[in-house]
Amino acid sequence: MEKKYGLLGEKLGHSFSPRIHSLLFGYPYELVEVPRDRLAAFFETTDLSGFNVTIPYKKEVIPFCREISPQAEAIGSVNTVVRREDGSWYGDNTDYFGFVYMAKQSGVELSDKKSLVLGSGGASLTVQTALKDLGAKVTVISRKGPDNYENLTRHEDAAVIVNTTPLGMYPNNGESAVDLKHFPKAELVLDLIYNPARTALLLQAERLGIPAFGGLSMLVAQAKKAGEIFTGTAVSDERMETVLKQISSETLNIALIGMPGCGKSTIGQLLAEKTGRPFVDLDEEIQKAAGRPIPEIFAAEGEGSFRKLETRVLQEYSKQSGLIIATGGGIVTTPANHDLLKQNSRIIFLKRDLERLPTEGRPLSQSNRLEDLLAQRLPLYESWSDRAIENDTDPKETLHQILSVI
Repeated sequence: MEKKYGLLGEKLGHSFSPRIHSLLFGYPYELVEVPRDRLAAFFETTDLSGFNVTIPYKKEVIPFCREISPQAEAIGSVNTVVRREDGSWYGDNTDYFGFVYMAKQSGVELSDKKSLVLGSGGASLTVQTALKDLGAKVTVISRKGPDNYENLTRHEDAAVIVNTTPLGMYPNNGESAVDLKHFPKAELVLDLIYNPARTALLLQAERLGIPAFGGLSMLVAQAKKAGEIFTGTAVSDERMETVLKQISSETLNIALIGMPGCGKSTIGQLLAEKTGRPFVDLDEEIQKAAGRPIPEIFAAEGEGSFRKLETRVLQEYSKQSGLIIATGGGIVTTPANHDLLKQNSRIIFLKRDLERLPTEGRPLSQSNRLEDLLAQRLPLYESWSDRAIENDTDPKETLHQILSVI
């Protein structure tokens, strides 16, 4: 019988782990949600040959393991469990390998750097150990105790901030454990969360010019290590890095921005057909939510009401993964939409000559000179986007250019 593996947690939601393990090793990998009062029963009845462990069970699984690795014992946290030939469970910690890989990939030297670890759970224990092994000076920030979120001013000299809490994780996007303005000497921000790709913490770090990295590299690296324990088969770092790039490419949304009539819906549909991704036309979703066409929304309630509805609809879809999203031309006029798009999307600015832009059914294009609209929006399109692509010729050529980027 083929061996099966999986991920154990209390509430798992949307996880990238099955896809990662499939690409790295090819074995079946399933998500297993288990309530706290059924944890013991899970160990007694599961047919899995091994599994990873996530929130909140990285400490709780230890008593069910007959033996744990010296590293897991030193850390006090287990995130990888494998069934041995005699049927007993063996616990290990592959998060350590994943975090060290993530930290080294940042390129920032951690030796002697004051490092704040946000959170005190199982993931925090691993990060604390890894940081100390890398030479960092570690302080743990928790809700209670001498170093907490109410007295962060005593740590203004921190150089490294690492978030190990679930704050900001899908579907609760937008939350952040701390305000980075409290840390004027910060040189690096690491967030173990991988969904969304850029948490509110990481987006703030980018705005402040602080190097910042999300948890996807840690997730893939620890999966490589866990799979090697499960199967006894080694996977090269090169293969791991290829999978990391593929997962990043697959999970990021492709968001199209640009002037009204520049072809976002047409190109979006072509992209969806070519890639097999779901397509979302935000204007269509806004009309569904309002129960009437966009010109009627403008006529009855004005642009302000439309923009609020636009942000609400964007908030719903931008937190998801792997979509093609065609936005409205004025999406960039609402500052809050920037982070909503940036959190989980690669943003493409579609450019088209003004004389080729249709205005029918577009209230602002009809009531304003297109030159004036473009003058207002062009700096925003350019600053928000990851890439600008001309869409003045054959749509298939535009499609080819976007595919070469993603």
